[in-house]
Amino acid sequence: MTAPTTATDVNQPSLQPAAPTGRRMSWPVLLLVIAGALALVSIVRIVTGADGITNVSQMSTALQLAVPIGLAGLGGLWAERAGVVNIGLEGMLILGTWFGAWAGFQWGPWTGVLVGIIGGCLGGLLHAVVTVTFRVNHIVSGVAINILALGVTRYLAPLAFEGHQGGSAKQSPAVEPLGHFTVPGLSDALRDLNVKGWFFVSDIAGLLGGLVTNVSWLTLIAVALIPATWWILWRTAFGLRLRSCGENPVAAESLGVNVYKYKYLAVIISGGLAGLGGAFLSIVANPFYLEGQVSGRGYIGLAAMIFGNWMPGGLAIGAGLFGYTDSLNLRGGSTNVHALLLLGALLLLVGAIWLAIRKKYLHAVITLVIGALVFAWYAGTNEVPNQVVAATPYVITLVVLALSAQRLRMPKADGLPYRKGQGG
Repeated sequence: MTAPTTATDVNQPSLQPAAPTGRRMSWPVLLLVIAGALALVSIVRIVTGADGITNVSQMSTALQLAVPIGLAGLGGLWAERAGVVNIGLEGMLILGTWFGAWAGFQWGPWTGVLVGIIGGCLGGLLHAVVTVTFRVNHIVSGVAINILALGVTRYLAPLAFEGHQGGSAKQSPAVEPLGHFTVPGLSDALRDLNVKGWFFVSDIAGLLGGLVTNVSWLTLIAVALIPATWWILWRTAFGLRLRSCGENPVAAESLGVNVYKYKYLAVIISGGLAGLGGAFLSIVANPFYLEGQVSGRGYIGLAAMIFGNWMPGGLAIGAGLFGYTDSLNLRGGSTNVHALLLLGALLLLVGAIWLAIRKKYLHAVITLVIGALVFAWYAGTNEVPNQVVAATPYVITLVVLALSAQRLRMPKADGLPYRKGQGG
């Protein structure tokens, strides 16, 4: 990004956040890695006979489950790029589910979406007041918001929903559907190609078919927010100022940036995005509010953001991965997760070879041993317990974070208290 160099301009190079350390993967290399991963998945599907791991229905479900995780992660990205850690995403999702369903069953689903966003924004505003104005520890504030949101919605649910048809103390009346769309012709062609079971080609067809079959209009909006966030934060003066508040707020203030204002805006937007994710859960994923339906997605969204190295594209990949593993609970879970044990063993083998090439022999041996144990688990069983299926998204979250920890770079001032004029 080219920036003017005048001393009085906020866009001068001294305000530019530092670039992430380490080498970035180029697009050709990234596409090659993705193709290689899909080839391994295809091999596993053929060997195990678990056709469900790449069929259109599986991918469509994965996309739907990835949306609230991605929106929560996107909310975390906005807040943390401005220097505010937002552990309260879980609570803001909860507020979005309740407010979205409450308004949706009375005034229609799109009104519910709008009110759900407002509910999340209220949570974000509270977090901003506590952390930015009163400089309370960000983790403490976020945990408090999660508890407060759970308590408030649990108190309000019976007051708002009981007495209405289909409503109870823990569930709202049904909300009218927003509607779905399917790309005519293309969806059927991809589905027909997917069921043929051809190596690689059918798996690609299943992946693409899930993107054009029974897709909610709100899903399109959520997907569009990924490039929109990148453009706003990395291609506009507003985004530069906001990111600078998360890198060096003292320098930003010295150049005329109202740091408090940008932190407030970022955290409120963060809450609104999480609220949108909550509204998606209570209007699209399920046409009603149900106590406990968020189920830790705020924390997984935060993990997706960290996996993505505080970048929208990486976040989207992380949300897709976690959404896919979550979808295994709904479609052929035991069979599909058992097949993924073989995939895990193959990936660990590839990882061991890569580490050996880089002369990290101890790490390579450890990785190879773990891969052998995973393969032994696969070879010695015909299915995995349901408890393992339910825990798979959370296990994947921990494994991915552990493997990606060495290349991560958070904003330099993320989570640090800031007082106006402290650099004077």
